[in-house]
Amino acid sequence: MKIQFCGAARQVTGSAHLITLDNGYKILLDCGLYQGNAASWKQFNEEWLFSPADVDCLILSHAHIDHTGRVPKLVKDGFDGCIHATHATRSLCSIMLLDSAKIQERDAEYHNRLVAKKRKKGPLRKPLYTAEDVHQTMDKFVGYGYNRWFNIHDDVEVLFKDAGHILGSASVSLRIRENGQTRMIGFSGDVGRPNRPILRDPQPMPEVEYMICESTYGDKDHEGAPGEMSRLLKIIKETCVVKKGKLIIPAFSVGRTQEIVYMLDQLETAGSLPRIPVYVDSPLAVNATTIFGTHPECYDAQLNEYLLVDNNPFGFNALTYVKDVEVSKSLNSSNEPCIIISSSGMMNAGRVKHHLFNNIDHSKNTFLIVGYCSPETPGGRLRDGAEILRLFGEEKIVRAKIEIMDSFSAHADRGELLDFLDNQKGSVKKIFLVHGTIERQEKFRDLLNENGFPEVNIPKLGQEFTV
Repeated sequence: MKIQFCGAARQVTGSAHLITLDNGYKILLDCGLYQGNAASWKQFNEEWLFSPADVDCLILSHAHIDHTGRVPKLVKDGFDGCIHATHATRSLCSIMLLDSAKIQERDAEYHNRLVAKKRKKGPLRKPLYTAEDVHQTMDKFVGYGYNRWFNIHDDVEVLFKDAGHILGSASVSLRIRENGQTRMIGFSGDVGRPNRPILRDPQPMPEVEYMICESTYGDKDHEGAPGEMSRLLKIIKETCVVKKGKLIIPAFSVGRTQEIVYMLDQLETAGSLPRIPVYVDSPLAVNATTIFGTHPECYDAQLNEYLLVDNNPFGFNALTYVKDVEVSKSLNSSNEPCIIISSSGMMNAGRVKHHLFNNIDHSKNTFLIVGYCSPETPGGRLRDGAEILRLFGEEKIVRAKIEIMDSFSAHADRGELLDFLDNQKGSVKKIFLVHGTIERQEKFRDLLNENGFPEVNIPKLGQEFTV
C-alpha cells in the first residue's frame, strides 16, 4: 500500500493523508483547511493532489477546521463516500463547517463589493463552498463511539481511541488485510495533554507498524498546569481591578473557550472571581458550548465530580454569551472593566480582531494569549514582541500588556508525545511526522532517534511512501 502526504507536511495546518491499498481502495485521513498567509501555500485550499471522486472514504480525527475545513469542498468536487468520525466530532462539524462557509461567503461578498466600488477589473472571488454544500456534506457522516473496532471495508477495520485534544478527538488505528497479511497503521491526530480540565487523558493506541504522528510542539516543553488557576486570577485582578481595564483572551471557539469558562466558573463557585462581567463574544463558541453539554461521555472524572456541585460548569451569573453583533460592538466602546473571551485564537479573523484594533493601544488593557499562533498572524507577531501592528489598514502602537500562558495548550509537548508513543517501541517500523514546522520536526526526529525510534521521516507535501 501507499501513503501520500497531501497536507500538514512541514506545516501546522491543512491535515490530509491519503492511503491507497494495493486493490486501489483509497482512504483519506482528515481533510483540513490551510490557515495562514505563506505565499507557497496560497493555492493549497483550492487544489487537490488527488481526485476527490476517487476517494472511497474519509476518516476524521477531530473537528478543528485545519483537519476538516475542506471536507465540503471535497464533497462539492466529487467525493461520494462515507465520512467516519466520533459522535462528538460529527456534532461539532455541523456548526464549525457551517460557520466556515458563512465566513467565506461574507468575505467573497465584501471583496466583490469592494472591487465593484473601485471599478477594478479582474475575477470575482468565490467561496470554497457554501452553506448548502455543508448541508449535503453532513448527510455523509457516520458516527462511532470510542474503543470499538468497526468495518469501513471488507478488509479494513478502524478503531477510535480518545486523543484528549478537544471534544470527540480521536487517534485512528487501521487494521488492514491484504495479500494474506494483516497490517496496522496508526494516525495520532492531534494528541492532547494529560491532566487537563474537562476531557479525559489521551489513551494509548494499539501497537502499529507505521505511525503518522503530529509534531506541533516537538521541540518544546509546556509550562506546568499547577498554579495556572492562580496565575489567571492574578492577571484578572491586575488588569480589571487594579488598572480597571479589559482582559481580552483570544481563544479558539471549540475547546479553549470552554476550558477557560470552566476555570472561571470554578473561581466563581469558590468565591474568588472579582465581581466583573465576563463575555464570551463568539456565536460559534456559544453553539459549541451547547454541544459540550450534550456529550458528557467525553468528560473526565474531575468534571463529573464537579457536576455534583454545579450542574452547569459553563455558566455563572456574571457570564454573558454574546451572539448579537451590535452587543459585540458595544463592548469596544465601553470603558467598564471586563473579561472578553473571543475568537479567533490567532487574532487574524473574527470578532477578536475588532477587539484587538480597539484595545491594543491602551496601556490599561491586557491581551492573554493561550494557544499556538502562526508567526505571520497578529497573535504570532504579538508573541514575538511586536511593538506595532497593522490592522484594517491602520498602524496601531502596542501599549496593552501581552501575557502568554502556554499551559492552556491542547497539544502535547515533546515529553508528552514521547509518553504517548512509548508503547510503540519494538513494533513500529516507521514514523512519519506531520502537523509541525520543519524546525520543530527535525528536533523531534532527533529526540525520537535518541529514545529508540530509529526510522523517522519528515514528508514533503505530495511525497508518497510505499509501506
